[in-house]
Amino acid sequence: MSRIGKKPVELPSGVEAKVSGQTIEVKGPKGTRSFKATDDVTLTVEDGAVSVTPRGKSKRARQQWGMTRTQVSNLVTGVTTGFKKELEINGVGYRAQMQGNVLKLALGYSHDVNFDVPEGVTVTAPKQTEIIVEGIDQQQVGQVAANIRAWRKPEPYKGKGIKYKDEYIFRKEGKKK
Repeated sequence: MSRIGKKPVELPSGVEAKVSGQTIEVKGPKGTRSFKATDDVTLTVEDGAVSVTPRGKSKRARQQWGMTRTQVSNLVTGVTTGFKKELEINGVGYRAQMQGNVLKLALGYSHDVNFDVPEGVTVTAPKQTEIIVEGIDQQQVGQVAANIRAWRKPEPYKGKGIKYKDEYIFRKEGKKK
């Protein structure tokens, strides 16, 4: 039995959920998101909550049960509070700034890196060494943050590069004489 799947997803005030077939659509103050579940689970909306139940006792149905419930929970979280990833830039001369819909990154290359921000995600640079990625789709927010980080991953000797705010960089000792 899935411990996660058993719990229904509560819908806060101002959030509506509509199920049609295997597709659930959630509307909230930040926007609308939808998710298409597999045929192994059944989605129902009742008493201000969305519940997911497996069809049958197969291993796949039980796997999809908890995963579908988590996906629905992420839809509700996305349309109410949204998702956020914070990045930090470390290094002499490394900086970031927004110009319209383009993030300009100076990362020690011979040229500035221009990162086009995709639709559905908001990127801000409150300081030159800080980048905040926000949106209602958790997967898209994480992917955009990972794409920005990929331009200059943190290195283990001085810690220079772009890292997540809560990330720990394992440091190495340099050469000894």
